[in-house]
Amino acid sequence: MPRTIWKGAVSFGLVHIPVALVPATTRQGIDFDWLDKRSMDRVGYKRINKTTGEDIESENIVKGVEYEKGHYVVISDDEIKAAHPKATQTVDIVAFVDAKDISFLYIDTPYYLTPDRRGEKVYALLRETLIETGKVGIANVVLRNKQHLAVVMPMGKALVMNTLRWADEVRGVEYLEMKDEALNADLNPRELDMAKRLVEDMTEEWKPEQFKDTFQDQIMELVERKAREGKLEAVGGPEEAVDRRSADVIDLTELLKRSLAGKSSSKAAARDEPEDEEDDEEDNAAQAKAPARKTAASKTTGTKAKAPAKTTSGTTRKASASKTSSTTSKSRKKAS
Repeated sequence: MPRTIWKGAVSFGLVHIPVALVPATTRQGIDFDWLDKRSMDRVGYKRINKTTGEDIESENIVKGVEYEKGHYVVISDDEIKAAHPKATQTVDIVAFVDAKDISFLYIDTPYYLTPDRRGEKVYALLRETLIETGKVGIANVVLRNKQHLAVVMPMGKALVMNTLRWADEVRGVEYLEMKDEALNADLNPRELDMAKRLVEDMTEEWKPEQFKDTFQDQIMELVERKAREGKLEAVGGPEEAVDRRSADVIDLTELLKRSLAGKSSSKAAARDEPEDEEDDEEDNAAQAKAPARKTAASKTTGTKAKAPAKTTSGTTRKASASKTSSTTSKSRKKAS
């Protein structure tokens, strides 16, 4: 079953269409985890004071906006919450425009709109109306406490909602400062005709599945080959650390630090983190590249875990050799 992330309604005029929102895309790619090459432990993110280099607890972190160079205005969480638009659970269509007038530059994230709670008939009515008129609906919608501009359009038998970039987020062509030779070129009719024929010769049906992410394929082939060759590294984590430290002395503080580091490096938590915390993560990413140190407690417990085994083994060998020598000596005396 598709994963529904939002339920509400599409509304225009007096028409109310109950719908559910389903992501139309999925993110693919290779996730490279950071590891300490000396110990193969996972490396996590840290929140530090960039001036002192000291670790900062979450309760001591506030959000600020740089008003001028080196001067910030601090905004509280309550003030941020109050500024968020109120979630109405409605895709509120405010206008209809020609589909061809929406530039690809404005398209951001696509979602499927599926009919919900006996809204099938009115859903189909809006879909067919948009198809026959060649129009799309421009709407306001609030998703996860963030206001979006969106476009509702038909795609086959479904309705799709694409969030749009705001006008001030899209740069105009004038930003490129292109020369007049490119803007108003005097083209040779013969060259233009040849170019058209070349385009026609290369024209084919759009089949997105024939295009692959070659980087991802090559990396995964390399991973498979190295795994078959036995080039695998045992990576320690907070849960393995408890087993490795099953000696007489356990440093509880260090275990807690490693557990927190493991949680902060979780990819799932990073994807689910609210959008207004993305800047915090970007600031911290630069600090995360410093390799994690092996802790003194780890070295201590590692030594204590190995030492008894070595001593016991050595004692056993000596005792066995002594016993054998004594037995041999007695046998010789009896023989003589």
